[in-house]
Amino acid sequence: MTGTDRFFCADAARIRGDSLAGTAPRGAVWVLVEYRGGWPSNGFDGLDIAPEVKAHVWSAAHAVRARILLVRRLARPRPDGPGRWAVLHYERNGAYRQRWGTWTRDEDLVEIADALQNPGQLDHPPVVLVCVHGQHDICCAVRGRPVARALSERWPNLVWESTHVGGDRFAANVVLLPDGVYYGRLDAASAVEVVGEHLAGRVQADHLRGYTDLTPPQQVAVAALLARFGPAARHAYTVTDTTRDGDDWRIRVELHAPRPTAFDLTLHARHTAPSRLTCRGLAPHPTVGYEVTSIKSV
Repeated sequence: MTGTDRFFCADAARIRGDSLAGTAPRGAVWVLVEYRGGWPSNGFDGLDIAPEVKAHVWSAAHAVRARILLVRRLARPRPDGPGRWAVLHYERNGAYRQRWGTWTRDEDLVEIADALQNPGQLDHPPVVLVCVHGQHDICCAVRGRPVARALSERWPNLVWESTHVGGDRFAANVVLLPDGVYYGRLDAASAVEVVGEHLAGRVQADHLRGYTDLTPPQQVAVAALLARFGPAARHAYTVTDTTRDGDDWRIRVELHAPRPTAFDLTLHARHTAPSRLTCRGLAPHPTVGYEVTSIKSV
């Protein structure tokens, strides 16, 4: 690369062949704050709001390991009226709970702390987030914005632009909440197909980064089964056992329908050579990928 060339982490990851599966960050609770102004590179932490309000919300979110994301609608001009906030809970039994509110003053955001302690309602539609956070990583903006436009045209009431969701090198990234499902390397056409299938109850292996309630090797195991046997509902597969021996893993996964079946998958962890993983990060870092070496029904 010459001094005049610009480094794009998503292009580099494609050239290296970085694996998508197993790269969804862990999480079961998310806080969304609609913010229509410019987004700081560090998202909510960088907002110019009352310090005591920010500290209160951050402390409450940290206590339950919730992630705080800034969001906005794609519509131009920006909508008037109060901004919205939401607390989204994923529960392992398949229940998805949401609580929504509005804010016009910084002090209104303290309600988020109470919402984090109350699961919320079950009857809200899903949320589709598209990372477009160019201040954090240019690939997220360049690749994310066309995806956000395409999805917003198809599902205007579900789609939000979002700050950094993790995995810049896999842009464009889309997150389905409260499902806790990450997809990556999307473009406008593939995003509409993947999200449409997901909303219809069919999770595809293509573009799947993983489920946020699972560890990386567990995510890889489920993705391998989806790739072999075809799309399935979000909770069609359940990880029931995980054992590790050094760099080797055995994951047992149960399929609930059309008939109960259990699979044992063996995986081997491979450590990659250090590489630049983000557009802004100059220091190279290694990653860990997981190769599925066998799949056996039991």
